[in-house]
Amino acid sequence: MGRAEVRKAQQQRGAGRAPSGRANGAKGKGGAGKRTGIRRFFTWKKILGTFLGTILLLMAAAIVLYFSVDEPNNPNDQATLQSNTYRYSDGSIMASTGTKNRELVPIDKIPEDVRTAFIAIENKSFYSDRGIDVMGVARGLFNTATGKGKAGGSTITQQYVKNYYLTQDQSATRKLRELVISLKVDQRMKKDDVLVGYLNTNFYGRNAYGIQAAAQAFYGVDSDKLTLEQGAYLAAVIQAPSQYDLATAGPNGTRLVNIRFNAVLDNMVEMGKLDPAKRKTMTLPPPIKPKPRPGMDGQKGYLVQAANDELNKQNITDAQIAAGGWTITLNVDKGKQAALEKAVDDELESKLDRKDTKGRPQDQSVQAGATSVDAKTGAIVAMYGGQGLQEKSESNALRKDYQPGSTFKPIVLASALEGGSKTQEGKPITPNSLYDGTSKRQVVGSKIPFNPQNQDNKNYGDPMMTVQEATDFSVNSVYAQMIVDVKPPNVKKTALALGMVDREGWPEDRPAMALGTMTASTVEMAGVYASFDNHGKKVTPTIIKSANHKEREFTPQQAIGSQAVSRKTADTVTKVLQGVVNDEGGSGNKVRSSSYEAAGKTGTSESNFSGWFTGYTPELVTVVAMFGEEPGSHNQVTLTGTAGLGRAGGSSFPASIWKAYTLAALKGVDTGKFDTSDAEMGATQVPSRSASPTPSPSPSSSAPTASTSPTPSPTTSPSPTATKTTPTSPTPTTTTSPSPTATKTGGPKPPDPPLVPER
Repeated sequence: MGRAEVRKAQQQRGAGRAPSGRANGAKGKGGAGKRTGIRRFFTWKKILGTFLGTILLLMAAAIVLYFSVDEPNNPNDQATLQSNTYRYSDGSIMASTGTKNRELVPIDKIPEDVRTAFIAIENKSFYSDRGIDVMGVARGLFNTATGKGKAGGSTITQQYVKNYYLTQDQSATRKLRELVISLKVDQRMKKDDVLVGYLNTNFYGRNAYGIQAAAQAFYGVDSDKLTLEQGAYLAAVIQAPSQYDLATAGPNGTRLVNIRFNAVLDNMVEMGKLDPAKRKTMTLPPPIKPKPRPGMDGQKGYLVQAANDELNKQNITDAQIAAGGWTITLNVDKGKQAALEKAVDDELESKLDRKDTKGRPQDQSVQAGATSVDAKTGAIVAMYGGQGLQEKSESNALRKDYQPGSTFKPIVLASALEGGSKTQEGKPITPNSLYDGTSKRQVVGSKIPFNPQNQDNKNYGDPMMTVQEATDFSVNSVYAQMIVDVKPPNVKKTALALGMVDREGWPEDRPAMALGTMTASTVEMAGVYASFDNHGKKVTPTIIKSANHKEREFTPQQAIGSQAVSRKTADTVTKVLQGVVNDEGGSGNKVRSSSYEAAGKTGTSESNFSGWFTGYTPELVTVVAMFGEEPGSHNQVTLTGTAGLGRAGGSSFPASIWKAYTLAALKGVDTGKFDTSDAEMGATQVPSRSASPTPSPSPSSSAPTASTSPTPSPTTSPSPTATKTTPTSPTPTTTTSPSPTATKTGGPKPPDPPLVPER
């Protein structure tokens, strides 16, 4: 078949397939080769046009979206929630409070190689990109829309935006907003600011939000102490915190987190940020076992209370504290705090039976509180608030509703010395001045009648005794007369200058003030005695060493002030109070030790509602108090019968706690000596002395409205050889030998009625 015949056959076949309109082979203009059916709609021109049109529409939509989505003005509700972190004086964490366990840290608190570890696994192009990964976003949107999994492919900037501004919702709408806001954030913020924001907002597991909380939760260190290996693990764990925590991970989780950990380091090598040889030596460091968040257990809750109370005094409100973000370093010394807690446990709690409500009911009522201060700095180095917040919600160290008893008497003496006061006989009041120690002796020179009873209604002197002796034995009748001689308003002025607080109920112009009838806290009394220890400079005990917050400022209160009383006055009081401890039979004799020099004073309030021992060495001032409080109420009840014994005054459990704590706190310390070179004891006066004071004949007389009273002991008077005979009374008595052998008689036995405070 020739070529002509072939062409003719092809034309005939084409004609047979053509529509009827073209059956006769008619050919319109351009009719030859024209596409038919669905092929007409898929020309390359139409496809290109559609594609370009779609691109233009998407660009237009993106522009509209960009300008219609604003960067939020404020973060979401959870992004800035922080905990408050409370630290001991050495910087170790004591407690963390707040609903969100997070502490925001600046970028310089995160090692550079740890930052790089996160970049290596999450977003290697972080410092060069524009804040988004278009392909990653497209892949994430497709996965979300088709139900194939969570949206992924986010840059560090996008993750920061999600954590800080948005929510964890996985919708396409949220993803689009994330994209736009990320672009704007990248234009506005520095890369380092975005990075630290990302590290501070991530959730790492173990209830840890942010890199600082994570460093503590997984490795027990602050973020600035993280090693590269530890940082690489934290960078790996954020992908699946619960699954990748090696403390709880199963075999598959362990395998996956190791793969991711190695990927972090390998990527750092690829980026030129890690030496390959060093990389080969690096292994995953196992995290520590999970432990409860440092909380309010034991004494920590009370220490937090005290710190917050001090913040309040500096105009930081409770609401501002509750908002979080504070890093508060306390003056509390971890070792001394442990020593104080142990002393209370050993010397008091171990002797109580708090479960025996019938046989030993008083044990249920006992509350203990204590404050220990460095007199040179005013720092509160230890504090005891009670059994714990679950048992007692308010700190006994801070409570202000109990009388300090005879621990107030040194303030009366200080006021007398400071003002140059004189006795009724016109002689200057000094430690060697003589006073009548007869129990229930009516004070002279007061418009308000007052005849206080000494402890156990005992008489002292014949009838005269020195102020030193009266302080040793805490003789109520002497100090009642002394405050009349000094004048109560002057004593109150001295007390306020030394740091006591003029609150409701402070007595006005009443001689009973000498017996400590106002109320006070252990912190207040620690400040007063610290001022004596600090040669008269006012000491305001402070528990906060520093308090830092990103948006607020805190200036710690001034702990050491100006001269509250003269150095001569303060040193004289210290020397007298040394006699209370050192003189045989002195009410504070129980705390005497060859390991330190000490000065102090006991106190027991009316009806034995409280017992105090306030003492100091050249290094430490410590106040220990016991309070009788009816369980479930604030009603004050007697401490008599505590631990199945008698009166529980300041010379009993409080003194024992004080000594045990002080010995432990000063262990290994080169303890100093008191410098009392400026003390002025006054001209020597020679009273006679009684070795064993006897009760006065009328024990039924009314008791004082409040106070404490002591037992006899030798004095620090320059003339200790003087003798003291039994006081005159209708009942015949015998005199004692010149050698004083008086001992404390207010031991643990039920008091004679009426109940009178002991010294």
